[in-house]
Amino acid sequence: MSEQRTRPTVYAVWLIIASVVGWYAAFQLTVEKFVLLENPEADLSCNLSAFIQCGKNLGSWQGEVFGFPNPLLGLTGWMAVLVMGVALLAGARFPRWFWLLFGAGITFAFGFVCWLISQSIYDLVVLCPWCMITWAVTIPTFYATMLHLTRNGTFTSSEKAQDRAGRLMVWVPLATILSYVIIIVMAQLRGIDFIGEVLALIF
Repeated sequence: MSEQRTRPTVYAVWLIIASVVGWYAAFQLTVEKFVLLENPEADLSCNLSAFIQCGKNLGSWQGEVFGFPNPLLGLTGWMAVLVMGVALLAGARFPRWFWLLFGAGITFAFGFVCWLISQSIYDLVVLCPWCMITWAVTIPTFYATMLHLTRNGTFTSSEKAQDRAGRLMVWVPLATILSYVIIIVMAQLRGIDFIGEVLALIF
């Protein structure tokens, strides 16, 4: 199932949705970081409880691994994903090397998110609301992108493998839900009662 024969409309729409949600989360984190820089003792709007907050994350070294606040990566990275989604929806075609670069970027984002998840749960012992939204859209974007790069011929020239990847696309939501469950279980085992905290905030 080559990219030339099939326009990846659903994938393109997902990239647009994910990028808008991810960019908004990164923007909110950036705003909260500015507030924290002005007043380190500020009560941030994302600090919902002892275990669900973003203040601890933003104030940690994990919050600026590359020497600047992590949200700035999101502001730029998600904009690139948005442009990609709009271009695909418009019918644009890209060479294999371009897809490989895009796939490398998404893979880096996924790996970075996995590392941040582990740091949040096992080191900081908090779950950042805006960070979790970023995780929520990055995970399915990675799964969908890997399958798309297989079905459009970037990873393989085998039509059988391409067709199989196309059929597996419908399983991305289930794989995503299972990933969310794993994260919640990890948090629960670490002592972060995520479900209880959420229910307490709602009721």
